[in-house]
Amino acid sequence: MESPDVAGGNSQNVGKKQVQGVISVSGLLRVSALIDRLTEVVGRTLYWLILATVLISTANAIARKFFDSSSNAWLELQWYLFSAVFLGCAGYALLRKEHIRIDIVASHLSKKANDRIALFGHVFFLLPLCLIMLYESWPYFLESWRIDEHSSNAGGLLRWPVKLMIIVGFGLLLLQGISEIIKQIGVMRGVYVDPRTRTQPH
Repeated sequence: MESPDVAGGNSQNVGKKQVQGVISVSGLLRVSALIDRLTEVVGRTLYWLILATVLISTANAIARKFFDSSSNAWLELQWYLFSAVFLGCAGYALLRKEHIRIDIVASHLSKKANDRIALFGHVFFLLPLCLIMLYESWPYFLESWRIDEHSSNAGGLLRWPVKLMIIVGFGLLLLQGISEIIKQIGVMRGVYVDPRTRTQPH
């Protein structure tokens, strides 16, 4: 049998490790909160590009219909803006839990199982995807910027800004993925409650 002193020492060591673990997770959660704020600002700002896209699309349609006039630059600007919203708001959608989930499966699993699946998916699917896309898209953008690539359409726009959006979008998604992993670990350790988490059966 262990002596009372040895048992007491072991319990103190365990207690210290638990406290250190909580402190380290708390520090990471502060980093996560900063990432969330950045994602929120970017997402809410890019929302306005949807309005700009609608207005430009409407103006292009009116110009073609009533004035028999068209501009490749303005037509391309529409999908440039759409690309900016789609790529730039991917992290914002992740923050708000708006990405598609298979609820028919999730609703039949316990909260603990859903937490583990979410963590596994973020670590082994989301982060690798973002890293691969960043690795592959960087030279793609760099070459376009180096040669000052333009659209093949007459009067078209520069190509490198829209290619840069791939890097920006997946960079923001990577950051938000890291934030979600931190929060998920906090939830599983019982030191964080995500207000955006959908309620699941226990």
